[in-house]
Amino acid sequence: MQAPVVVMNTQNGDRQIGRKAQLSNITAAKTVADIIRSCLGPKAMLKMLLDPMGGIVLTNDGHAILREIEVAHPAAKSMIELSRTQDEEVGDGTTTVIILAGEILAQALPQLERNIHPVVIISAFKRALADALAIVQDISRPVNTSDDESMIDLIESSIGTKTIARYSALMCSLALRAVRTVSQDQSFASNTHLTNGAPSGSPSKKPASAPKVHEVDIKRYAKIEKIPGGEIEASRVLDGVMLNKDITHASMRRKITNPRIVLLDCPLEYKKGESQTNVEISNEDSWNRILQIEEEQVKKMCDAVLSVKPDLVITEKGVSDLAQHYFVKANVTALRRVRKTDNNRIARAVGATVVNRVDDLQESDVGTGCGLFEIEKIGDEYFTFLTKCKNPKACTILLRGPSKDILNEIERNLQDAMSVARNVLFHPRLCPGGGATEMAVSVRLAQKAKSVEGVAQWPYKAIADAMEVIPRTLVQNAGASPIRILTKLRAKHAEGGSSWGIDGDTGNVVDMKEYGVWDPEAVKSQSIKTALESACLLLRVDDICSAKSAKQGGGDMGAGGED
Repeated sequence: MQAPVVVMNTQNGDRQIGRKAQLSNITAAKTVADIIRSCLGPKAMLKMLLDPMGGIVLTNDGHAILREIEVAHPAAKSMIELSRTQDEEVGDGTTTVIILAGEILAQALPQLERNIHPVVIISAFKRALADALAIVQDISRPVNTSDDESMIDLIESSIGTKTIARYSALMCSLALRAVRTVSQDQSFASNTHLTNGAPSGSPSKKPASAPKVHEVDIKRYAKIEKIPGGEIEASRVLDGVMLNKDITHASMRRKITNPRIVLLDCPLEYKKGESQTNVEISNEDSWNRILQIEEEQVKKMCDAVLSVKPDLVITEKGVSDLAQHYFVKANVTALRRVRKTDNNRIARAVGATVVNRVDDLQESDVGTGCGLFEIEKIGDEYFTFLTKCKNPKACTILLRGPSKDILNEIERNLQDAMSVARNVLFHPRLCPGGGATEMAVSVRLAQKAKSVEGVAQWPYKAIADAMEVIPRTLVQNAGASPIRILTKLRAKHAEGGSSWGIDGDTGNVVDMKEYGVWDPEAVKSQSIKTALESACLLLRVDDICSAKSAKQGGGDMGAGGED
């Protein structure tokens, strides 16, 4: 009779070990979610972060906060990774995804206490995820990406909760113009090349069903340059590229109209020995000959560059004094030690090719797409402007503002706005904002839960309850009564009004169709997917083990090496 009892105790013991790890993970996830819960919505509070160097960051951007804070718990680290994933994937909704994941795990706790096996809970969560994504798709509506007004309204809803909300009209137009500039060659030209014939040099005609947008690389080709000083209203998108560089020689031209531009990825200096070369000189003539060879080599390089008649030479490496002398004689301006990323951006903006060897330079490599090259002094520094480009496929956003802290916050907010604009070009569908989408998912999942059989009904219903956390947090942050407002909102959704949400300023229930707050469907779907998948992952953990350190693993020799 004793044996079965022992077995039962062992199972309970195993379950207790697993429960301990799950409770620890859930607590850590809830703690991370609680840190940034007050950062959701237009009435969001700011966090002041102190970095180890003594600097401060003032922001309510969930991703920026979580990136700066230091945590030791593995589950908390996993949660912080979520916001990074969300930021890289869609650029917005980083706060939402953390709050949602924390609440889903909190709702999983009562299910574990009911002794429902984590695998059963996870399968119910996966089923709820599939249904939730179908509901988001159902309540979304298409948007015309070429209509500036509706696009600006959409971007405004993404930055209405940020510090720069008071400059939202300016920032939205900056974000939209930057994204349009970068995506011009793919999204808009791709529609025309099907009707006007393939562009010259294209390998083959694309089928009529080709997607509209192939690539909108805002990280690489839409650079934000921050210059403290001046007013925020003076910020603008340049139809070209700006560099923090000055000319190499005082006699070179500082302003050129319609310049011919050559981009190089090689030094205009004499070539040094590739390996550690030793040269022994026995007489003075040999020394003079070595110097003469160096000069001849530099002259040959300069002649190769000047043969294509450039007005402006930009290189990623150095330019020797002798090369500068030849360029000044030929009335050519030179910039040196330009970053590789900036050089690639210039190449796209002016239609030039970055050349690795001056001997390979051809007429076709010269960029002629720039209308104006000039160097301006802003504050104490000189900046190079390559503007009035005919078809700039890359751009620079010039931000002005009173201090570095404010400029950094504006940059973070502007990145979110550009990500939203890019997402809508890829997936031109919108969902109602202000917690309306989450509430619609919650109400419909609660109705569907009745048809779920067995114990899986409880965890399925838990997802419906967890989705309410977004509208509830919006109401709390606006200082209104959550119970009364949520009951009112639930009633509206039960009647079929899936576009009703929360006015983040007052905390009242409003119809988002009239209020005009919309979010890209890509952001909403990604938030729900990321939050649910990570909750499932953390629920599957039943023990937390510490890995063996290198000192223990290496034996005496390893220990000696460490010392």
